[in-house]
Amino acid sequence: MITTKQFQILTDINPVWKLMTDVYDHAESNGPAAPFFEYAITSPWCDRDYLRLNRFWMDGDKPVAFVFYEQPVNQIYFVLRPGYESLASEMIEYVEKTYPKFEDPLELVFSSGQTALIEAAKRKGYAFTYNEIDRIFDFRQGKLDYPLDPRYHFVDPVTSDPLKVAKCLWDGFNKSELGEFKNWDIPEKNEGRSPHELYQNVLGATISPAPHATYEYTTIIADENEDYVCFAGMWWVQENKLAYLEPLCTVPEHQHKGLAAAVLSRYDSIFRPLGAEIMTGGGSEFYKNIGYQGVHVVEHYSK
Repeated sequence: MITTKQFQILTDINPVWKLMTDVYDHAESNGPAAPFFEYAITSPWCDRDYLRLNRFWMDGDKPVAFVFYEQPVNQIYFVLRPGYESLASEMIEYVEKTYPKFEDPLELVFSSGQTALIEAAKRKGYAFTYNEIDRIFDFRQGKLDYPLDPRYHFVDPVTSDPLKVAKCLWDGFNKSELGEFKNWDIPEKNEGRSPHELYQNVLGATISPAPHATYEYTTIIADENEDYVCFAGMWWVQENKLAYLEPLCTVPEHQHKGLAAAVLSRYDSIFRPLGAEIMTGGGSEFYKNIGYQGVHVVEHYSK
C-alpha cells in the first residue's frame, strides 16, 4: 500500500538522500543527484517557508517518490523510483493543488530521461518551455591536467581562515558577471560589509555542516597576498561514483587566469583513484573548453 508523508527538515534529510542515491544514474533519468537538494536547503538563497509542502510517497517504510522545490518555489523537481511510474500523475496533481504560484506560472522540471513524468505532464496540458544544460566530465573518457599559475597557491582547508573564505564567496558570487552562478539574494553593494554580514549571509550556508557534505575535499586558492581568490566545494557520493561540484567561484579580478581549471584538475587527481566516474560542472562554455565531454539536459514544462 502506498502512503504519503510530508517532508520535515529536522528528520527527513537521510530518507531523501537514501532515495536519491538509490535511484541515481549518470543520466539522472530518475531525478537529480542527491547533493542537489541538500545543498539547496542549507543555502541562504533557498526559501524555507514552504519546505513542509515537499512530499514523499512511501511503500511501507521505503520512500519511492519525492517532489520538492529548490529555488524559486514555483519550480518543482521530481524523484521517482523505477517500478513506481504509476505514481507520476498523482505526483503532478499534488503539485498543482499544493504549491504556491505567486505571479509566476508553475513549472515542472524534469531530467530529459524522466519519460513517465513528462508524458503525464503532457496529458495534463503542460508543454515544453525551455531547457538547461549542465556539462559533465567523464573520468573514463578524458583527463584534466591544468597546472596552477605559480603566482597562486592552494590553501589547506583545515587551517583556512573562515572569514577570508566568506569574503571570497561573497565577492566571487555577488560581483561575478557569469550567469552560471547562484544569486545569493544579497544586495549588490558589497562595500562596507561587516564580519557579521559575511558570516550570516555566506559562511553560515557554505561552511556549516550539511549532513552529507564532504568538506575535506574543499579546495581554496590564494594569491601572493594570501587573499583567497577561488573556492570550490565538492560532494563525494561514493555509492554513485559521483563527484558533485558545488559551489565554485573565482573573484572577478582573478578570473581568466586558469584557476578554476587548476581546481578541477586537482579534483581529477583526487577522485580518479577513488573510482569516480562522473564529475559535474555547469552550463558555461568554460567547462566544454577545458575538456568536459557530456551534458545533462533539464527540461521545464508549464501550462
